[in-house]
Amino acid sequence: MNTINPDVFTFYKALAKNNTREWFEPQKIRFKALELEVKKFNELVKQELEKTDNIEKVKIFRIYRDVRFSKNKTPYKTHFGISFHRKKPNLRGGYYLHIAPQNSFIASGFWNPNPVDLLRIRKELEIDAQELREIIDDKIFKRFWGDIQGEVVKTSPKGFSIEHPDIDLIRHKQFIFLKKFDDKSVISSDFQNQIIQHFKAIRPFFDYMTNVLTTDLNGISTL
Repeated sequence: MNTINPDVFTFYKALAKNNTREWFEPQKIRFKALELEVKKFNELVKQELEKTDNIEKVKIFRIYRDVRFSKNKTPYKTHFGISFHRKKPNLRGGYYLHIAPQNSFIASGFWNPNPVDLLRIRKELEIDAQELREIIDDKIFKRFWGDIQGEVVKTSPKGFSIEHPDIDLIRHKQFIFLKKFDDKSVISSDFQNQIIQHFKAIRPFFDYMTNVLTTDLNGISTL
């Protein structure tokens, strides 16, 4: 198993205090070396996931910030952000890894489902949410991921009754699970294994959502 270089945290702490091109340019070689190590780390995660999943690509986000529409004009991000994309349209859901000083976490689920997918999920939950509840309430699942998170509408989505017994799930605009790690855990020899085990544990949720999003309300495939 590969490990995260502690210098990742040292580098980003320094960058947070000196977020300028003048500071970064002389440090660029150092950053690129760290980035290459993280890419190798990600590749090993991908290889393990692909034993039971189909990962189409791994994307490590660029360090450069898009400041065009932001009040914050600092040019650089102070974290590594990595997404693991499952092969669409047959597989749905995604995995994300965030590495930053005192703010590292992994996340999975549906961050921003498009309106068509969101309506399909809500319609499924309106008919029967029992299967999803059994998945997210499972003791092993909860041990890995805790409770479902994400933005929700204040009352009820248009066309859905606020009196529905599963309105707590129907209200969701996002379906996210998140697990935080402290800095010591991130640089430990077990961190990569922890990521893999958590990502594998989310699969029942992904399998459920994939089935919903690739069929109509009659259970007929839409692919």
